Amino acid sequence: MYSALRKCLLPLALLLTVVEARAQTAPTLIPAHDPVMAQQNGTYYMFCTGPGIAVWSSKDRKTWTREKPVFAEAPAWATQAVPGFKNNHIWAPDISFHNGVYSLFYSISAFGKNTSCIGLATNKTLDPTSKDYKWVDQGRVVQSVPGRDMWNAIDPNLIRDEAGAPWLSFGSFWEGIKLVKLRPDLTAPAQPEQWRTIAKRPRTPQLNDSLPGDGAIEAPFIFRRNGYYYLFTSFDYCCRGPQSTYKIMVGRAKAVTGPYLDKAGTPLEQGGGTQVLAGDKNWFGLGHNSVYTFDQTDYLVFHGYDAADKGRSKLRLEKLSWDAAGWPVVQP
Repeated sequence: MYSALRKCLLPLALLLTVVEARAQTAPTLIPAHDPVMAQQNGTYYMFCTGPGIAVWSSKDRKTWTREKPVFAEAPAWATQAVPGFKNNHIWAPDISFHNGVYSLFYSISAFGKNTSCIGLATNKTLDPTSKDYKWVDQGRVVQSVPGRDMWNAIDPNLIRDEAGAPWLSFGSFWEGIKLVKLRPDLTAPAQPEQWRTIAKRPRTPQLNDSLPGDGAIEAPFIFRRNGYYYLFTSFDYCCRGPQSTYKIMVGRAKAVTGPYLDKAGTPLEQGGGTQVLAGDKNWFGLGHNSVYTFDQTDYLVFHGYDAADKGRSKLRLEKLSWDAAGWPVVQP
């Protein structure tokens, strides 16, 4: 798939459940697409694609309660900037915490085009019962323009380097995964702007630049561990029910700017990538992952297409271990 198709073809049941305002509890296999997670005061908060950005909370990562979405109405700038953006349906958020502020990046786009923007909302707390709870939209941070950019401004992920400087990775299809340094307040690229390609897959050169192409890579997430930056991405296609082929890949680098290499030494910007997890008879496809350390244990958070439920997208969590050479290993 490419990301625009993925977000637009989410099962109707997922859309209906997410949009409900009332809270309810559900087992671990809750509907989710492009999940990210944060922990505050013993509660886990999961954000994912959905109307207004879907939000769930849990004390144990097993039983989840639906919370109100981040945005009750679509940001006004988004509907003006992206023709075709509809129903407040916001994709692929990214959550992080720094200096007392939670930063939530999110994707605004339209089906089949890179008329896309990455926005930013901030909050002092994730606890909806707190008097300080209020999402403040900071507007657009990055925008891709058809005919100008051979990349797509969706699927953001924030990473800070050893010095604490913020970098945003993002991208889907076209010419792959991009990286840009941000201003300290995260609201725009740092000056002078420098756009780096850190991963991509071969694209048929005869294709029109306005088309996503066939270099199926998206959903970057960078995780820093033991002197390496690990770049996780998703290869191939999701949202196709039993035909989904989504899989999680990885490479690593000593510097946040790369070069990222896979286990065989192939640069990710030349199509490299080491497989971490792929689908099977129980889960048709697995992808769009994030990685966190909770209570001194690393976890892979992602979504999968459940064979027991007609291929609907569900939240998945697995413990993440590391082999002797420092490569991530999942044994679900």
